[in-house]
Amino acid sequence: MWKSIFTAFFLVFLAELGDKTQLSTMLLAAKSKSIWFTFIGSACALVLSSFIGVLAGSVINKYLPAEYIQFCSGLAFIIIGGLLVLGKL
Repeated sequence: MWKSIFTAFFLVFLAELGDKTQLSTMLLAAKSKSIWFTFIGSACALVLSSFIGVLAGSVINKYLPAEYIQFCSGLAFIIIGGLLVLGKL
């Protein structure tokens, strides 16, 4: 149990550092009169999006083997990265 918690925390924490979500939150905090409301809103959004990801993953996992999900996820990241490099996104 604890291994799953720490692994999920570590991976999500590293993935979120410096991404567009964190940069958007920094901009909102800079414009906000209350950084705490910005923090609460962004934290709730991250929790909800993580919850949706967990639900979707658990449903998809019932129909597809984990190896297929991992392969497709990796392929999607490569395609999106290529499109970003080429300026198509």
